Amino acid sequence: MLLETIEHSTGAHPQWSVIWLHGLGADGHDFSPIVPELVRKDWPALRFVFPHAPVRAVTINGGARMRAWYDITSFGFDDLALRADSAGVAESVAQIEALIAREGERGVPPQRVLLAGFSQGGAITLAVGLTRSQPLAGLIALSTYLPMTAQQAQASMAVQAATQPLFMAHGVFDPVVPPAAGEASAKTMQALGFAMQWRRYPMQHSVCAEEITQLGDWMTARFAAG
Repeated sequence: MLLETIEHSTGAHPQWSVIWLHGLGADGHDFSPIVPELVRKDWPALRFVFPHAPVRAVTINGGARMRAWYDITSFGFDDLALRADSAGVAESVAQIEALIAREGERGVPPQRVLLAGFSQGGAITLAVGLTRSQPLAGLIALSTYLPMTAQQAQASMAVQAATQPLFMAHGVFDPVVPPAAGEASAKTMQALGFAMQWRRYPMQHSVCAEEITQLGDWMTARFAAG
């Protein structure tokens, strides 16, 4: 079954889609308010799709059940990749692939789909991007990290994956996902050949106005290229 989603279209008959994944414990409503802050008048009509992650037990939260793209199995920041439940990551990747396929059925092919995610959602964005044999218009990964080791990322990478433009950003005061983890993941993606824009902002585990502006500039370039 497809994930339940919230949708906002910025005009009639959208020819582009943005699928945006929330963080741990949030839901699809979390980033829907960003639409009016982000969208620009000269952009094509877009369909924003905000899916709800499945409800599952999360080990680091005492096994409490909440919306999560995968389980986080232990505390500690030494290697965030090893804390991610690989089966849960694979399940979520498949669910997002199903949403991308649905956009194709609605007239928006992968080359006009942007996949975005924050925190856990950003981790799934990176995981999906690595395995895409049919490239998306771009990947947006905010305040996040690769949910796998660099070696696993290289092994899972599809031939055409690195042709997808990538925007990654992180807060330098982030207490949830350490900035070093975000930077290490960005370096891994760059080493794998992704053409990326990496940004740091004076914020914690959040999104700021400057970030939205620079993301908007990056998205404008994607629409122009498409």
